[in-house]
Amino acid sequence: MHLSRFWYYSDFVAYPVLIALLAAFGLVTVGWSGAAQWLTIFLGCVALWTLIEYAMHRFVLHHIPYAKAMHQSHHDHESASLGTPLWLSLFAHCALALMPIWVFVNFAEASAVSAGLMLGYLWYITVHHILHHWHPRHSGYLYRLKHRHAVHHHVDADCNFGVTTNFWDRIFRTALPKTERVPPHRSSARQG
Repeated sequence: MHLSRFWYYSDFVAYPVLIALLAAFGLVTVGWSGAAQWLTIFLGCVALWTLIEYAMHRFVLHHIPYAKAMHQSHHDHESASLGTPLWLSLFAHCALALMPIWVFVNFAEASAVSAGLMLGYLWYITVHHILHHWHPRHSGYLYRLKHRHAVHHHVDADCNFGVTTNFWDRIFRTALPKTERVPPHRSSARQG
């Protein structure tokens, strides 16, 4: 969806605050004796987010009709303020993770899972913003991600679905082989 400047940047403020609150309340709930387990769940869910990111991009944003049409706008207007509104992403986090785990397990685990997934999401939206709005050094991690994402946008939209990592693209064989990669400045075909 097209977002106003305020709503586009609201995630970058709201999510750090929510993650900090969930972590603080979760860690206070478990105390020192449960901190290691809480952190393990939290970090596991940060890693799990990379699989969710890959699956959402590949199967939802490129195949579900309504989502595909909105995502095509992003492919057509890469630097526009397009994204998921804060209210919708927060609702999804609460409805799919925080509330069910809190109701059926407990608050401590719900806070660890939710904070981990939210941190993964925050990392994703931050990296995605950087890839489309910044010019990272050519020798760094962010440039390699930018290059991979440019290939997805301009060479072959059926590859390189991972934004923050290419791990799942390698596992599911959707990474464009290195021999076929074209530098972003030489990309000619625009597919979506």
